[in-house]
Amino acid sequence: MARIVIGVDSSTQAAKALAVDADTGRVLGGGRAPHTVTGTGGARESDPLQWWQALQDAVAATGHAGRAEAVAVGGQQHGLVTLDADGRPVHPALLWNDTRSAGQAAALVEELGPAAWARRTGSVPNASFTVSKWAWLRDRRLTGRVAAVRLPHEYLTERLTGRPVAERSDASGTGWWDGHGWDEGILGLVGLDPALLPPLQEPGTPAGETRGAFGGLRPGTPVALGAGDNAAAALGLGLGGGPGAVHGRPVLSLGTSGTVYAATRGRPADPSGTVAGFADAHGDWLPLACTLNCTLAVDRVAALLGRDREAVEPGGRAVVLPFLDGERTPALPHAAGLVHGLRHDTTAGQLLQAAYDGAAHTLLAALDRVLGAGGESAGDAPLLLIGGGARGHAWQDTVRRLSGRAVQVPVASELVALGAAAQAAGLLTGEHPAAVARRWGTAAGPVLEPVERDTAATERIAAVLAAGAPLLGGG
Repeated sequence: MARIVIGVDSSTQAAKALAVDADTGRVLGGGRAPHTVTGTGGARESDPLQWWQALQDAVAATGHAGRAEAVAVGGQQHGLVTLDADGRPVHPALLWNDTRSAGQAAALVEELGPAAWARRTGSVPNASFTVSKWAWLRDRRLTGRVAAVRLPHEYLTERLTGRPVAERSDASGTGWWDGHGWDEGILGLVGLDPALLPPLQEPGTPAGETRGAFGGLRPGTPVALGAGDNAAAALGLGLGGGPGAVHGRPVLSLGTSGTVYAATRGRPADPSGTVAGFADAHGDWLPLACTLNCTLAVDRVAALLGRDREAVEPGGRAVVLPFLDGERTPALPHAAGLVHGLRHDTTAGQLLQAAYDGAAHTLLAALDRVLGAGGESAGDAPLLLIGGGARGHAWQDTVRRLSGRAVQVPVASELVALGAAAQAAGLLTGEHPAAVARRWGTAAGPVLEPVERDTAATERIAAVLAAGAPLLGGG
């Protein structure tokens, strides 16, 4: 009889759960329940209680909750959950893409200097980081009733087990973790009592056991530590240590946001702030660059043009920088979109292709820095293309044309949930979770051969970025 584990991805938009055979990696069932995001301008908020209900609904929908032998949760990074003394949310959770704390981020960087931030925490904070969001709440005197501070997946894991616990991958995105523990100097700088934070736990150890029949899970089901979403996806691809370790393999994730990352043995520290020095979930590192505007921004441009998202056309010299929600990389939190170089003969399809090019260019420009920050590269190994956009031909062709690299598109989907499931399986078998995923063959998929790199397009985009910097910095 199959040993079943369940992995959960609590993302910005929804909770998704997979029931997986721990021995073979076969997905036996899945479930999904939506989240609501509210806010205008730079605000992006959600109700953590809705996450908890959605998790239970998604787990129940797998049809295998009652047989699960272990469970784990991967969750969106950086989000700030504030709880009162009874464990109830004091405020809606501030999400990773809430940019209202851009001013606080800039002030924090000025206070210590970017080099000190990179040395101490591995990253230079921006509006996405939890430390900036806490400073924003503090500056508005909204922290008085806060008795506990959690990240999204920490909150959900604690609801499952009744035990507060933190782990390294998500902790590395807060701005107050120094690679070993909480940096009390930084906590003092933003007025956050370390007693409000959960204790850190070693990778591979259990977070606890379920204390109720949540979503149909049996009480007493082992719960793994979980991870931040990018670290969980890296596990889901089998990246990192253990037998047959995979380091330096580049990943480009095309979702609402876009990310590039790789699992490395070296700790990253980029004082420019382009590369975030994140940890992976099991002892290695995960240098990463992230953009706010990816598939959603390009889809919005397609809608404005009245075209299907795949209806691109070659040619033309227009440049589109689709910074519709501000931008994280480059650090332009108040930016708006920019169109440059329109001509009478520019077609709607060419303009849409330019939006794809603009969104992909920033990620690809950061890729070498990501690999350099971690000190490792897998050479000419195909770029792993994942996320909702990875199956779109326009995205595949754009990435190949602008990178000049071969691209591999894994057949497996819901990689965050799959990585969480690999963590849960590791509790049962004692294996490294990345080794579990490699045994499952999760990264397998077709390889698209490289094409000649379109240097003319990349040079055009780079020139417009440089020339348009004063306009892009506005709001």
